[in-house]
Amino acid sequence: MPKYRACLLLSLCASGPLAAQTTEAWQAPTLSIPRYDEDWSDLADAEKRRRHWTGPFKYIPLGPDAWLSTGVEVRVRNENYADNLWGGAEAPDDSYVWARAMPYADLHVGAADGVHVRAFAQPIISYAMGVAPSASPIDQSRVDMLQGFAEVAVGPVMLRGGRQMLSLGTERLVGTRYGPNMPLAFDGVRGSLSLGKGRAIDLFLLNPVQAGPDSFDDRTSDTRRLWGAYATLPQFDLYYLGYRNRAARFGGRIGREVRHSIGLRFHGARDQWHWNVEAVGQFGHHEEQRIAAWTLGTEVGRTLDALPLSPDATLRFNIVSGDRHRGDGTLGTFNALFPKGKYFGELSPVGPTNIISVNPRISAPLGNGFSASIAAMAYWRYAWNDGLYDIPGNLIRAADHSRARFIGKEAEATLAWQATPELELSTSLSLFAPGAFIRQTGPAKTIAMTGFEANFRF
Repeated sequence: MPKYRACLLLSLCASGPLAAQTTEAWQAPTLSIPRYDEDWSDLADAEKRRRHWTGPFKYIPLGPDAWLSTGVEVRVRNENYADNLWGGAEAPDDSYVWARAMPYADLHVGAADGVHVRAFAQPIISYAMGVAPSASPIDQSRVDMLQGFAEVAVGPVMLRGGRQMLSLGTERLVGTRYGPNMPLAFDGVRGSLSLGKGRAIDLFLLNPVQAGPDSFDDRTSDTRRLWGAYATLPQFDLYYLGYRNRAARFGGRIGREVRHSIGLRFHGARDQWHWNVEAVGQFGHHEEQRIAAWTLGTEVGRTLDALPLSPDATLRFNIVSGDRHRGDGTLGTFNALFPKGKYFGELSPVGPTNIISVNPRISAPLGNGFSASIAAMAYWRYAWNDGLYDIPGNLIRAADHSRARFIGKEAEATLAWQATPELELSTSLSLFAPGAFIRQTGPAKTIAMTGFEANFRF
């Protein structure tokens, strides 16, 4: 097999490394999500470019020290809900279609003195059909610029400025929001120092982009800001994230929030085992309250080679703090900041705030490009004085004097087919049965969701 870069290997060898890889249902089927971290420089060799039809698009020579890489993602996704939010949503029975196209162009210019200059542009065309009662900016933004930045690299130092997506670790706190129709981007600056052998330090000062309902109206948020440092080491990530929100809402109080997060992630794989453990502590203030919040997420899995299809079994356990004592001057509600869009699976009515969750999952390649997974989830409230939140951090069920902790249980099955190296077709079925807390605080029907997706990317 010719030696392509890792991203091209994933694209061309779906029946090999890709099928064995354990991924979330929301993740891209091939290549990378932000696209700018793909390295196609090996295709400077014209012979390698001729070995697959995408080669001439991935490396376009423009001169002795300049080349252009291009690509596109076209995704169509249909979601169908019955009794969304346990029957309490504005449109509990909803069926809609998301459609988006995200072409990109990545220009590289080198210089003899070791300076590398780069310009990256990725527009997005996103539309939603049938969303009730109306489409939000996360459902559609029509035509806009998703990413556009300039970058200068000198040896191990890189400086980037402009609009860019950001993915840190496993996206517990900062992610691309890839699952919904409109991904999340940030405006600002980012610098990186590569220390070799899997070691790097990133510094950034960014404002999230607020998507608008019309074309070319996405704007830099003037209320929220993110800054921090992220250090990557072999098997360890260590980071600090600073966050400010001038209009944060907690427990009915709206005001200025300044929150600091310190996190440590330990991850790796050995023999048939793989693991990912992450702990985060938060402090700061919201109005007249001090913040003291935390989370611990664990994931341990093993590939079962002795069984047919060599499935991968994974157990995840998450605990996320809530506000245990109202009115004591301390806010214990954890803020997940900018997490991934489908946090606990394809159907994620609850988010990573004031929650305890257990999630066993088994997945396996079925051969011929097919793969499948089956998962179960159970959820409890961490603090009975605090309510239930969605992924963006909005309160969806107040505590209402209920002391019940059990939120409910969920089951999910997914099936995917890598039809070609560029095209993946997938479907999912999810059911969420309410527990005592949901039954005591409002509508309590079982949520059913089916999803169908076609994703073409190169």
